[in-house]
Amino acid sequence: MVHKQITSYFIEHYKTTPTLIKAPGRINIIGEHTDYNEGLVLPASIEKGIYFAVSGNDQNSIQIETFLTQPEKIIFQLNGEHQKFESFWGNYFKAIIEILVAKNYPLKGMDCVFGGDIPIGSGLSSSAALCCGFIYALTKVSGKEISREEIALIAQEAEHKIGLNCGLMDQYAVLFGKKGNAFFLDCKDLSHTYIPINLEGYSWVLVNSNIKHNLAVDSEYNKRRVSCENIVKEVQKYKPEITSLRDVTLEDLEQVTAVANAIDIKRANYIIEENNRVRKMIKVLSDGDANAVGAVLKEGHWAMSTQYEITTNELDALVKIGESLDGVLGSRMMGGGFGGCTINLVKTEELDTSITSLLDQYKEQTGIDAEYYHLAIDDGVKVFE
Repeated sequence: MVHKQITSYFIEHYKTTPTLIKAPGRINIIGEHTDYNEGLVLPASIEKGIYFAVSGNDQNSIQIETFLTQPEKIIFQLNGEHQKFESFWGNYFKAIIEILVAKNYPLKGMDCVFGGDIPIGSGLSSSAALCCGFIYALTKVSGKEISREEIALIAQEAEHKIGLNCGLMDQYAVLFGKKGNAFFLDCKDLSHTYIPINLEGYSWVLVNSNIKHNLAVDSEYNKRRVSCENIVKEVQKYKPEITSLRDVTLEDLEQVTAVANAIDIKRANYIIEENNRVRKMIKVLSDGDANAVGAVLKEGHWAMSTQYEITTNELDALVKIGESLDGVLGSRMMGGGFGGCTINLVKTEELDTSITSLLDQYKEQTGIDAEYYHLAIDDGVKVFE
């Protein structure tokens, strides 16, 4: 177990028993690309995560090291100076420390060893776990509480500082997740509520297509955002109170069809229907209707494929193969698009045969070896006992 390795490494090198903090990764059950349109999302925090072993020190410095990815140690002085570092994660911690210093947060010296079992780059939001877990660790050592809402904003600001213009869904899912529940978040006012996942006898599985996000992703992502904004501008001409696609209806869309770009209409149509799929998913999850859950997943995938056009042939193949297997109730691509993973709802008793068959057929069709991960829905950031 990763957390045991981290704890024993800490005790051996720092001669004290640390506090262990766990920050989970997250999945998104449904609600893709709705967040920047002030829409609805339904993520959940998972068992896989990043663990931080931490303890206060009296050296006026924050020492952070990892021995699991690229072994490296960084020392930040509390006055803001630090040594040069090689690894990407150093930039996140540097940004967080700078933000807290600017807010006059009373930082204290801290020793920290971290590592985890979230597969990096698989769409499980390892960066949000890294940032939220580290900020939470700093507050535990400094003894000055910050609300979880505030931690989410600081983590988001750190990502923006590094150049990733993310919404707040990932941070909220990582901070507020609850075992056995999906987390319904309204991105317009950040109101949220828990939705029990009543699916006994079924398992969530992530299948990594092993198609790396290509370099076009950022420009394609921006094009999608612009399409959404274009439609909002058209609707505003006769409904000036509208500020985002969140409040645009399919009837509004019909009204502007003659004047708006056809591709923009198609993109906006996807977002409006995706918000409705989130509402539908909440109902069928609460009812424990596994077949209906699977149907919403599939509907969401093919809408991303044909309307929003952010999937790939390989991801479409994974979903199509799943549709031919009795044990797979439904699946869809998860995340920004153009690569990454599918999330799948599978009958637990047919799990091994279904996944083996899925991976074999995928390899046959694409020549690519996919990987899979079991997903268990777990709590948000917490002190890990």
